[in-house]
Amino acid sequence: MKGILLAGGHGTRLHPATVAVSKQLLPVYDKPMVYYPLSTLMLAGIRDVLVISTPEALPSFRHLLGDGSQWGIALSYRQQDEPRGLADAFRIGADFLDGSPVMMILGDNVLYGSGLSNQLQRAATVTDGARIFAYPVRDPRRYGVVEVDADGRAVGIEEKPAAPRSNLAVAGLYAYGPDVVDVAADLKPSARGELEITDVNRHYLEVGTLEVEVMGRGVAWLDAGTHESLLDASAFVHSVQARQGLMIACPEEIAYRQGFIDRADLAALGERLAPNAYRDYVLALAASS
Repeated sequence: MKGILLAGGHGTRLHPATVAVSKQLLPVYDKPMVYYPLSTLMLAGIRDVLVISTPEALPSFRHLLGDGSQWGIALSYRQQDEPRGLADAFRIGADFLDGSPVMMILGDNVLYGSGLSNQLQRAATVTDGARIFAYPVRDPRRYGVVEVDADGRAVGIEEKPAAPRSNLAVAGLYAYGPDVVDVAADLKPSARGELEITDVNRHYLEVGTLEVEVMGRGVAWLDAGTHESLLDASAFVHSVQARQGLMIACPEEIAYRQGFIDRADLAALGERLAPNAYRDYVLALAASS
């Protein structure tokens, strides 16, 4: 399975902070926002990732992330000239996917918690159909909402319904079989002129191959797309890291624990980092392993 990290858009909800910089390059506490979704894909075992962003932001992503080889993964880059909807990513990335199943994550999603890695790795085994991640929320009217039956099967999906039939919000994480490229190619733009991911998911619902992975109460899902949610996400990461002494979304650590790099590689990465707490953490991990 390959991965797509969608880091496009203009981050208008975060203006003026994002007038001159991509939203996904802003810090969530001590790391760039993009580290969090990238780490999620790495935790799923995915090593071949396409980053999609605006023409203006792509050079900055390349400078920050490189080709991924330092973490034992491969990063490619494509541009999305205009916001054309989330499903446009499958058109842009069709040649990159080249018949592979895909896991796509939105660039402002922060996920953390017990059992998450197992859920991610299960989703990474998808070879056909679709598996979407869902999360119980207090106000589902703000989200795409999926309804499931008593056996956990998807029976309905709506975008920001006025009267939700479920409290399960569709999180910005999706896994699809290779045919998602064809599904996206057949989509018609919505009333707002975009190719909607909800329409992709509705297709799989209609053909009976939409599965739902519900994240439990031990998992935190934060969308860092507004000033308030960005502050909340930073506070959450700081609190967990200060309490546990463990880092959230450290690609060096994840690459090492996933077996993408060895201890010597980890130590070398730590030595190249600027002197700070992040460097100390990586070097301590290499020394104790």
